[in-house]
Amino acid sequence: MSQTTCAATKPAVIIFDANEVKILGLIPARGGSKGIPRKNIKRIAEKPLIAWTIESASRSRWLDAVVVSTDDEEIAEVARSYGAQTPFMRPTSLALDTTPGVDPALHALNELPEFDAVTLLQPTSPLRRSTDIDACVELALRLHAPCIVSVCESDKHPAWMYTIDGGERLRPLTECASVTRRQDLPTVYAANGAIYFARRDWLLRTGKFIAPDTVAFVMPRERSVDLDTLADWKIAEMFLRETLA
Repeated sequence: MSQTTCAATKPAVIIFDANEVKILGLIPARGGSKGIPRKNIKRIAEKPLIAWTIESASRSRWLDAVVVSTDDEEIAEVARSYGAQTPFMRPTSLALDTTPGVDPALHALNELPEFDAVTLLQPTSPLRRSTDIDACVELALRLHAPCIVSVCESDKHPAWMYTIDGGERLRPLTECASVTRRQDLPTVYAANGAIYFARRDWLLRTGKFIAPDTVAFVMPRERSVDLDTLADWKIAEMFLRETLA
């Protein structure tokens, strides 16, 4: 096994798959952020935001290394102080507002060809636990799934969503708008941004995480807060402080 930041040891035998799979835990953390400036290293519940993800990844039973992909030396320094590796710096061209989320994973796999799979963990999902990471990887191994994306049940159904036309009138978004009872609607899920697992060959071939082969890993809504706004930040900090109490 390669050098690792994991606190726990990986099981000697993978009971779900006959072949050993070397898994990279990848945390993408660029320096720029418009909604919450410098959010990846902004302190939340007594730690830099990125520290929460580094620590949960390091406790995973399945990740062979925890690597932070960043274009920012300050973020890299903070990441190393919490036990993550920074074997490369991400090019600025792959750290723009318009950079697709899969690009840091593709770049990392090209930089680190020894890994068979990648588990991408966004630092903006600090409530995700190491047990969530392990359960997702185990689901992938058990199903021989090439890719898994974490989701949670949506609190708003698209059947009750609308657009507004030029005359300021509501127009239903879906054909289910006539349904009036939630229990009559199919359950819908939204990607929560917490965990993206993909096998190396599949991801390099498809160039995306969401495809017809992608399997869903369902997480509880209370661990699915994705920090986009200050309101999200306050909610996440409340839950994180409960873990410290």
